[in-house]
Parts: sequence; structure tokens; C-alpha cells
Amino acid sequence: MFEYGSMNSSATVRSLQQRITQMQPLRLDDRALPTAPELRPLLPGGALRKGSSYTVQGSQQLALALLTAASAAGAWCGVIGIPDFGAEAAAALGIALDRCVLIPEPGAEAIGLTGALSEVLTVVLLHIPVRPRSGDTERIAARLREHGSALVVTGDWPHPESALRVTGSRWSGLGQGHGALSERELSVQSHDRRGITEHRVHFADGALAPAQPASHAPAIAGPPYPLTLVGS
Repeated sequence: MFEYGSMNSSATVRSLQQRITQMQPLRLDDRALPTAPELRPLLPGGALRKGSSYTVQGSQQLALALLTAASAAGAWCGVIGIPDFGAEAAAALGIALDRCVLIPEPGAEAIGLTGALSEVLTVVLLHIPVRPRSGDTERIAARLREHGSALVVTGDWPHPESALRVTGSRWSGLGQGHGALSERELSVQSHDRRGITEHRVHFADGALAPAQPASHAPAIAGPPYPLTLVGS
């Protein structure tokens, strides 16, 4: 609480503005979770935030990539409701499998398990096929705030900190009748308090990579809907 003596109103406002400006970066940094540099432009404040939820539409690979930096920094993460989870692909992204709790088929317990795991894990990835009830999401939001965890949902979720949607996919790596599809570029649209913004996210050999300039290499366009983990 700020307490001021007999100051005129304009001086009080100026003093408050100065104090808030000095303190705000510390407060924001305290909420930030480790986030891969390639994904920071997609998120308000450039990082996943403790107590916040995010949605990803169109790519399990992108959703899992949001967990990589926290996992690499030593955090425990969880993946719920993804039966085609591929351990090899997740490891290639940078997720530490020995600190990853996997519940591939939670059934009707998906929401309850998400709430319970959000109390002990740093980042939880959840896939749900239907929109959850508002009471359930409110209870989970309260747990996220209380325990300082973050939730990434590949589905519908109310009031996310940022909603990410894949609008295009481009593969490359094939030469003249040889080679392999080793690189992928996603076109991603973010919708958050900054407005609607377009981004590019690049993967090479299954891992995040710096965005590459446009080239004339042969490429294959892919559909912007979820595929299996190895190619989604």
C-alpha cells in the first residue's frame, strides 16, 4: 500500500506513476516462465505467464513447443488427452521425458486431472474435444493463479491470455527427387490484448529453429489442421 502525506494531487499522481513504472517490470518478470526465444513474439510480454491459460488451434507440435523451455529449465510438465503422443518427437523438441507426466486417455476425468496437476506441475498441456463448463474453467483458473502454473489447451477455452491459430504450413527439404521433409514453417495468428498479429514459426529436424528468409527451395504446403505429433 502506498501512503502519502500532504501533497497536491498532481504531485501525488506523478509520484505514483514513477513508483509503478519502477516496480512493474519486476512484477511482470516474476510471473514469466521460461519460453523459447522463437515463440516469444507470439505471446504478450514475450513469455508464458504463471496463472495464465493459452489456446493453440491447428498444431500439436506448436502446442508442445510451448513447454520446451520450461522443461529444459528443470520444470515438470504434463500432457493430458493426447493418445498419439510421440515420445521421440517430444524429445526432439526439447521436452525432458523424465519430468513429463503423460495421461493419454483421461476420459471424463480430463478436467479434474488438469486441476489436480496444475497444483504440482509448472505447465500442463490439455486436449479436450468439447468446450468445458464455465464452472470447471473458473476453478482451474483459480488453481493456476494460486499455484503459479500455466495451461496450454489445444481446443476451446474461455479467456486465454493468447489464442494461437495455425493458418498455414509449409514443408521443405526435398531436392530434385531426393532428400527428406526436414524443415517446416508454420504461419500463426495470435489474438490477444495486442490485437491480431501474424507470425512465422520455423522447425528444423523436429526442433524449434530461427525463422528463415524466404527461399526458392521446393516446398510442400500442408493443411492447417492437427496431424499426428511427428508431422503436426
